[in-house]
This record gives sequence, structure tokens and C-alpha cells, in this order.
Amino acid sequence: TTVRTPNGRLEGFLTSGSGPTTPEAPIGDNRELVDYLRSEPGYDIVHHGCHHDYFEFGITDRIELSRRLDEGTVRLREAGLREPAAFVAPYDRFSREAYLEVANRFDVISTGWFEALRLPVAWWPAYAEKKVLHHAHWRHDGTTLLSHPGCLLSFHRHYDEMLATVQRAVERSPLTVLVTHWWEYFRDGQPDDRFIGVLHEVAKWLGSRPDIRVITFRDLLREEIPLN
Repeated sequence: TTVRTPNGRLEGFLTSGSGPTTPEAPIGDNRELVDYLRSEPGYDIVHHGCHHDYFEFGITDRIELSRRLDEGTVRLREAGLREPAAFVAPYDRFSREAYLEVANRFDVISTGWFEALRLPVAWWPAYAEKKVLHHAHWRHDGTTLLSHPGCLLSFHRHYDEMLATVQRAVERSPLTVLVTHWWEYFRDGQPDDRFIGVLHEVAKWLGSRPDIRVITFRDLLREEIPLN
């Protein structure tokens, strides 16, 4: 609960509401939140780090990486949440060692981008093929590796342009990962009605298109869905 960005400010998810004052806050302690998540059948849970320290999965200590992955899994299980199929690293930062530890536990890894020097050497041939083919997503040894086109739904973007930006990203690719952060819709603890309205516009557009499906990461494992 004291995580700060490089400029020294508390993370947005800590300042957009009234949170606990303890140093750590297991998700299971917030029963109202957990009950809400469990009541919505359309939601699926993604494993997103452990403490959300800055670049916490950019470290190279595999023992510590393993401990954090195991602890995160325990906290989700204690909360009664379904064990995730996908992992997303805080700040999209992975070390080579982190990729190996995460791939041992999860079938789907989603991030903003991939860097060859951070990937395990054994993954390089599949990564090189992805680069040559200009693919956003790829697979290696049973692990599905996804990248996203940035946080298209964000208060850092122009509100009047966000819907069109999402539409272009979705229409030009068979599979698009859409990223947004809940806390950006609550500026200084207050709902940003205009931004929330943009989210509703995106949902309405997606729902109006019979040729577009909104799926979870887990759905990628159930069905033969083309990545690119």
C-alpha cells in the first residue's frame, strides 16, 4: 500500500479511493470487492504481480520470483477467486528469469512488448519468426504470448478520440488485447463521468458488432482462435 512511481507519487490505484492503512492488503480482506468479482460471470481474473512494486518482475532472482508467484496464487485462492490462466507483469516488465518462472505456471502471458535480450534464448527462434511476420502475438512451447497496442482507454488520451482509436485497433487485427485501469475512471477519488461515458461507448460499439467477440484470456485456451 506504499507503492510509488519513479517520481515519488503513490500509485493511482492507492489514491483513487479509500484504502487500508496496513503495509499490505490481501485482496481477500475486501469481501465486498471479491463478492462483486465473483458475482459477475463475464469476469475472469488475471494474475498481476504480487506487491505491484515498481518493475517487480524485472528482477533476476528466481527464488524470489517463485516466492512472489506462489504468494500471489495463495492470496487469490484464499479470496475464493478462480486460479488465473494468464499473467500480466506490473509495468509490463519481465526479466529473462521471470519469463521462465511465469511460463512454468501460466498458459498465457500478456505484456506491452517483447525484447529479445529479455527473452530466454530458447525462445529466440519463435520470436524471430514473429518479428519477420510482423505479428503481435505468438506461441512458444505451449505458452501463448500476447502484446497489446498500449493503454487505449486512458485519461492520458484525448477523450474525443478514444473510441475511434479502439475501433481502428480492433478492426485491423484478428485479436486485440484492450487494456484499461479501473482507477483512472476515478480522479482524486471522484468518478470521471466523461471518461466513464467513453467506456460505455466502447462497450456499446463492441456489442453492436456481430462480427466481433469479446473474450477472456482463458477462452484462447478453449478454442482455436487465430492470434494474428
